[in-house]
Amino acid sequence: MLVSTPVRRLATAAVLALSGLAAPALAFEPTATECIAPANPGGGWDFTCRQVGKTLQDLGLIPGTMQVSNLAGGGGGVAFAEVVNKRNDENNLIVAASTATATRLAQGAYPGNTRDQVRWLGSVGADYGIIAVAKDSEVNTLPELMEKIKTDPRSVSIAGGSAVGGWDHLKVLIAADKAGIEDLRTIKYVAFDGGGEAVTQLLAGSVQAFTGDASEAKGFVDSGDIKVIAVLAPERLEGDFASFPTAREQGIDAIGANWRGFYGPGGMSDDAYGFWVEQIGKVYDSAEWKQVMAQNGLAPLDLRGAEFEAFVADSIASIEQLSREIGLIK
Repeated sequence: MLVSTPVRRLATAAVLALSGLAAPALAFEPTATECIAPANPGGGWDFTCRQVGKTLQDLGLIPGTMQVSNLAGGGGGVAFAEVVNKRNDENNLIVAASTATATRLAQGAYPGNTRDQVRWLGSVGADYGIIAVAKDSEVNTLPELMEKIKTDPRSVSIAGGSAVGGWDHLKVLIAADKAGIEDLRTIKYVAFDGGGEAVTQLLAGSVQAFTGDASEAKGFVDSGDIKVIAVLAPERLEGDFASFPTAREQGIDAIGANWRGFYGPGGMSDDAYGFWVEQIGKVYDSAEWKQVMAQNGLAPLDLRGAEFEAFVADSIASIEQLSREIGLIK
């Protein structure tokens, strides 16, 4: 069959064009991976890095082991600034984030830094807040603790692993507001660099209560060192936390869910971004991670890539509104 000259020319041009194309760029291949936990060991961010890092390793989703670096300070602000200003183009780096991160961004507590300076990768669950006391405390319920605060605010100091005005602080204020405490400024909140350090101060008797998340308190619950008096969830958690009452069932309608996930440097390549979104998603989908969630009181929250970024933006906006309502920001 004869082929017309114009068709032959088009075919020849196509062959020439294809032969001149460069080989497609290789997809990102990680080397020495690292996760920054923006607090001292023992807290929720540390838990997120170490548990997800171990699962990535166990599933063969990264080469070797993931290094976990603890970089505490400023309620996550030190780590955020480090990534934005010094490690902006690193492809092997991810950073643990949570509602506490969104809270500090909402309140402008990371000077000169904003949400759009990093790339939001994905979530791995939601961690409901708890309020706990030492095992030998005379306080056994959330209403009892709130009544002590109403009677003598100076007699109760509550420790948390976020900065003043941060998410741990906000959870206590939400509970106090729902309990009818009119002047929330009377609540004595003491900030530490991570939930582990905050619980240590509770056990030492330096404070009378602890506000944090289920996952970061798990080890202390298992050892019997602390007594959980309220879970800030709509209904009782499953698994190991099923025996602990919610604030709601004690007549205080306080809900405090702390999402957990990761961001990467703003200058991370698209290939690296796609890699981390996919691998974090594979962790979430795995049977191994479902077991971690059940053992540590994590509730489902599966958001990836652009969907997670939109969620974080909404989270920041809602926390900013709450912070204005209770007078933390103007």
